[in-house]
Amino acid sequence: MTDLLDKPPAPAPPAPEPPPAVSPAELAARYGLTVSGARPSLPAYARQLWQRRHFIAAFATAKLTAQYSQARLGQLWQIMTPLLNAAVYYLIFGELMQTKHGVADFVPFLVTGVFVFTFTQNSVMAGTRAISGSLGLVRALHFPRAALPVSYCLQQLQQLLFSMAALLGIVLCCGVPPSASWLLAVPVLALQFTFNTGLALVMARLGAGTPDIAQLMPFVLRTWMYTSGVMWSISTVLKGQPRWVGALMEANPAVVYIDLMRFALIDSFGADRLPAHAWALAAGWALAAGAGGFVYFWKAEESYGRG
Repeated sequence: MTDLLDKPPAPAPPAPEPPPAVSPAELAARYGLTVSGARPSLPAYARQLWQRRHFIAAFATAKLTAQYSQARLGQLWQIMTPLLNAAVYYLIFGELMQTKHGVADFVPFLVTGVFVFTFTQNSVMAGTRAISGSLGLVRALHFPRAALPVSYCLQQLQQLLFSMAALLGIVLCCGVPPSASWLLAVPVLALQFTFNTGLALVMARLGAGTPDIAQLMPFVLRTWMYTSGVMWSISTVLKGQPRWVGALMEANPAVVYIDLMRFALIDSFGADRLPAHAWALAAGWALAAGAGGFVYFWKAEESYGRG
């Protein structure tokens, strides 16, 4: 017994070596985990957006229906709003400032310009607030964020189509007969919709990072409207000016789409009134804005709704 007490204790077994450290990235790769909200490749992003085309159309229709749901006249305001704007512009510019002189079919000329520019103006304003105004949706659901500005532009296109019925009625009442050239309004609207969507995507990214841009844009758009020949004829006002001034004004994308729509709907607005290479300019602006805006918006996909 004494020998057992005097015997020193046996040495403890050596502690097992700790397993080699594994980084979080290696663990994620091992178990097939991916970053939440990671930006997909551009082709994959485009496919995801196309897969949600039904959501985009339904969302646009729902927003359009709800827009005037509280008003007594309801959806009639979709037609009355641009008509009232055109009436105000006619009083101020056509009568008081006499810009109607030298412009044949001034009323269809003016109303067409107002309707077409309003389409671009509303698309840009809606795009500016597309992300910042839908943060609850952005943070709650996973979907390509480009669906929001695209749906807002589709909403504005649907509203314009209602207004086009009133525009055609005004054109007919002013003695302009229907013609096959009216069908040219379809490609014009398709090109303008692509251009507007690209601008809306750019403004959606800018507005998501700097919400104050939404307060500045009405002033920018109003200036753009006054320099786009909506209420006056560019060729008449710029007589005597250097040729490069007229060429620069006519290359304005708003001028291009407005003049092409006037060419389609108004007989007195002939091809000689169009900017040089008008269709090429319209397609070029649509491609540059549409593709450029899509890529620009996609590059910040991971940042929307964060912070």
